[in-house]
Amino acid sequence: MLTRCLSVLSVLLVLTSSAQVLPDSVIRKIDRLFSNPRGNNNPGFTVGVVRNDSLIFSRGYGMANMEYGIPNSPETIYHMASVSKQFTAYAILLLERQGRLKLEDDVRKYLRWFPDLKEKITIRQLLNHTSGIRDQWDLNVISGRRMDDVITQDYLLTLLSRQQDLNFKPGDEYSYSNSNFTMAAEIVRSITGQSFRQFADSAIFKPLGMRSTHVHDDHTEVVPNRAYSYRPLDSVRYANAVLNYANAGATSLFTNIPDMAKWVINFYNTRVGDASTLEKLTTRGILNNGVRITYALGIGVDEYNGKRRFSHGGADAGYRTFVSVFPDEKMGFIVFSNLASANPAIKANELADIFIKPVVQTGVAQQKKADSSLSRISDTTAYAKYMGNYIAEDGVQFSYKMQGNQVYWTSPAASYLLARIPGDTLVSLFNPDIKFVFSSGNAREVIVDQYWPDNHRRLKKYSPASGHPAQVEKELKEYVGTYYSPEADVRLTLFQEGPTLLYKSSQSFTGKTRLEYIARDHFRAPGFFLKFVRNAKDELIGYHITTGRTRHLVFNKINANL
Repeated sequence: MLTRCLSVLSVLLVLTSSAQVLPDSVIRKIDRLFSNPRGNNNPGFTVGVVRNDSLIFSRGYGMANMEYGIPNSPETIYHMASVSKQFTAYAILLLERQGRLKLEDDVRKYLRWFPDLKEKITIRQLLNHTSGIRDQWDLNVISGRRMDDVITQDYLLTLLSRQQDLNFKPGDEYSYSNSNFTMAAEIVRSITGQSFRQFADSAIFKPLGMRSTHVHDDHTEVVPNRAYSYRPLDSVRYANAVLNYANAGATSLFTNIPDMAKWVINFYNTRVGDASTLEKLTTRGILNNGVRITYALGIGVDEYNGKRRFSHGGADAGYRTFVSVFPDEKMGFIVFSNLASANPAIKANELADIFIKPVVQTGVAQQKKADSSLSRISDTTAYAKYMGNYIAEDGVQFSYKMQGNQVYWTSPAASYLLARIPGDTLVSLFNPDIKFVFSSGNAREVIVDQYWPDNHRRLKKYSPASGHPAQVEKELKEYVGTYYSPEADVRLTLFQEGPTLLYKSSQSFTGKTRLEYIARDHFRAPGFFLKFVRNAKDELIGYHITTGRTRHLVFNKINANL
């Protein structure tokens, strides 16, 4: 009881100090952004605003632990997910500053266990996400393991050591892969002889006074004042979103608002590293074709409301995080949530809008920010044929839906309202740099080209295969069998039950999973796409699995006529 009272008193003291710094009118605006209309007995947020060298606002909303009724506070410890990556990159840069590595070094100089894929992969390409290395989480799911299983560093290194191909030639493309930063953390270990946790603590956290921060590389470790994560079951109920990570580099940083504020301040009042280190961290990567991407070393670099910004988000289990730094304004905005359906990136932008006046712009981007009428489509009939589900070669799925006279784009993360600009082009109101150009070359093929500053992808409209059940049942028979991937070291066995094809992993203890029949040799499963491969005699010899971050992972049919 005494502990609970002290916790509540601590929160009240923080709120009082924040109220003394900011006008009541500003605090009310922030409260409206983060308060839950259903009350405080729900997962929520912790929020921080940094100006110059001070944390000028910090507050918790909702519950850090619903089982015990413990409220969120600025001191609540949160799992950072991918916000961790900038710290991994900074550790690499500190070693470079000491002359112990070069960013252009081949990763195999330090990681002899990584296979020789006949392409030089540099440390810089790891940190820019341009290496072409397949994503560890995708490989984990394909292998049949759950994301709430205990996932250790050694297990991830085993996965990575079996890679037999790259998604693309290093430097040709930007493709986000968590494997890159697991490998970067292992480079730190290889050079220093310390675990990544030990090095980050001595080189970054302690010098900055981040006393409540650590790399959580032991899933059994007890962490006082830790937030637990949740996912919504419906409008009123929640479930635990379990996380059992025991790995580091791509994720697993644990921290709170006051400590993260110290890291934010380091971007413009440097105490760890120097100006050159920060410049390297925030210099955008360059592809082999000379195109400059918006991702630097473990952090994104762009503009918001005409202001230069460094930012990154994170999502693991039910944890959602976003940290943005505006170096020229010497301000930072920190938003953590323990609810899977939360969107801290949007909240952080809305928080920044309260404090930073946008630069007056011209053109479509500014019009969309100022006038949401651009989202209203006058000729809804012309766009009706474009509504539906789309698939890209890399396995990404989007859908577009007309609601009234407005078009919404749904990605795996969230739904966004789109606005029309000249031509059959729609742009995201949230981020006008994301554009969609629709076209229909013939009656059977409708495509959309998605453009963003770093890249482009083409998606094709699809609908599940239709036909008489008896015909579908006949077509599915030839796909039945067992297939093996040496890279994932897993067998997937395909079964037929009437007009339905199902699969089961050799490493999974759950039941069979249904494959959606899209078209001949094309199937969809939760999280990946499956395309069968045939020999010159039109016989099935295997299939390739493609996800958003892993392409053409080979599964060979056992006893197939190769």
